Amino acid sequence: MGLRSSLPSRADLGHSVRLDLASRIARSDEERTAVKASFSFALALSMCASTTLLASSLVDNKLRNGDSSESAARPDTSAVASFRLPSGVHPSSPHARPPIHICLNCALLPVGSEIPANAIESAEIQALVDWSATQDGAGTGSASGMTGLVSIPALSGDARQFETSFSNGGSERFYATFGADDQATHFRYDGWVYIAAPSDDVANLEMDMNQVMANGQTVIFGVQCDGYSNTWDYTANEGTPEDPDDVWMHSNAPCNPREWATDVWHHVQIGYSRDDQGNVTYESVSVDGAEQDINATVPSAFALGWDSVLLTNFQVDGLGASGSTMVYLDKLSIYRW
Repeated sequence: MGLRSSLPSRADLGHSVRLDLASRIARSDEERTAVKASFSFALALSMCASTTLLASSLVDNKLRNGDSSESAARPDTSAVASFRLPSGVHPSSPHARPPIHICLNCALLPVGSEIPANAIESAEIQALVDWSATQDGAGTGSASGMTGLVSIPALSGDARQFETSFSNGGSERFYATFGADDQATHFRYDGWVYIAAPSDDVANLEMDMNQVMANGQTVIFGVQCDGYSNTWDYTANEGTPEDPDDVWMHSNAPCNPREWATDVWHHVQIGYSRDDQGNVTYESVSVDGAEQDINATVPSAFALGWDSVLLTNFQVDGLGASGSTMVYLDKLSIYRW
């Protein structure tokens, strides 16, 4: 997963605007020094550019009807220069079913003490109908994936399944938009993650969020559990918004997705905030109630030309020559204020 020196031009966003942070990761302590910071929130990027979304709700519909391949779930974008995002909210329509509880520390509450009463919650994001899948073209190898809603395993009755097949360490990114808000500066990511056994083929788990600010620049809140460096990583822009240089930075907080217990639900909570210039403070991350500080403030604004949007990514990176993974996401809420 080699480092890229800069983002592509807007005309080339179809293959490269992803800012594949996984491909930019610094693998040694000499390459990236970790910085400590306080509790913040995460998401990285999707292949997007400016006005309408070139993905549909077919992923869910096809999976429900027994056809859940990536090619069936989304239009052919191989000849398209970019994905373009709409503004506005896509309503959630989760089905009401009796919840199935297979989890660790299910009684854990969200970080309510740190979330003000006026915070806006986008709930059940995993159940939105516009999730799509695409190979992370800036990474190594190749991958394909499919996604849809399942009732087992699930906590809410509608968990989102992410199935990936890969070769040579390929990565598959799954993404959805969940609104537009250029004023919020503080965020909390609160969801439940289930890794099906075996987990030997999972290199990294990435959970990101993107926000377009009032000045039109996109802030990338990128966080991943890195199974190569055994750390929680966060996104930074070491260039400028107009000439960005996107990198993963290692924190001092340990994490390896292959060390998470399989076939159980894990409660993942991440917090971060930003200023008006797009400098992001990654505060801390919590898994099953065990909070770890990150405490790092870094620039993370990118001039991508997007319309106003809030977007979340969930990415699974493969490990080794070839393999497949199955990961689930449920009860995903993102709070903002």
